Amino acid sequence: MNKILDIQDVTVSFDGFKALNDLNFSMEPGELRVIIGPNGAGKTTFLDVITGKVQPTTGRALFKGRNLRNLPEHKISRLGVGRKFQTPRVYLNLTPRENLELSYNRHKNLFATLLGKPSKGDREEIAQLLAIIGLAAKANIPASVLSHGEKQWLEIGMLVAQSPDLLLVDEPVAGMTDEETERTGQLLISLAETHSIIVIEHDMEFVRQIARQVTVLHQGSVLCEGTMDEVQNDPRVIEVYLGEPQEEVTA
Repeated sequence: MNKILDIQDVTVSFDGFKALNDLNFSMEPGELRVIIGPNGAGKTTFLDVITGKVQPTTGRALFKGRNLRNLPEHKISRLGVGRKFQTPRVYLNLTPRENLELSYNRHKNLFATLLGKPSKGDREEIAQLLAIIGLAAKANIPASVLSHGEKQWLEIGMLVAQSPDLLLVDEPVAGMTDEETERTGQLLISLAETHSIIVIEHDMEFVRQIARQVTVLHQGSVLCEGTMDEVQNDPRVIEVYLGEPQEEVTA
């Protein structure tokens, strides 16, 4: 099976500081991969390279076999890469339904997007997506009155509406209640049935909820990979990331 994402020997230097250092990473289609690591490990730069925001100093990033070097961000997005940032980026004056309608219209021109009406098929898919993200009952109220968690779900829905093959989700549960965190995990697990997903996260309980395979970054390189049990019991991870005695980490 061809890899959906293949990062080969990527180094990113900023004035001599290596945010990524000879990084190698790959994942298969249909994977849900969680990336963890301490602050400064290179997690954000890792996503920036995939989306074209940052160019590798050396090495290359391949998406579905295509080299992403020198491609602008919007072209990488159209290839099938969707990114969700930590802070929700939704149109607060529009309803959840209208936010999703705009996302479905991403390939149309501005005039058609603003003045055109979604097709019957689009409306049906939007209704299904509203149900998936748990906002069907709030589909027609301003997004500004949604809770923080609901805005996060809406933005995830906006990404899904664009039909990406790879979803990049950055710290989705930061600032959420316990109930919202659990529902977010359920949503991502559900979406992983039809998408490849990379999740950057610090909340270890949330990681345990969703993780199938975990990659640990440290100083711009992959420190180790494995299941959550394998990673949390790795002495290197305990030393550089968790910072806790082993008996506490494995409890």
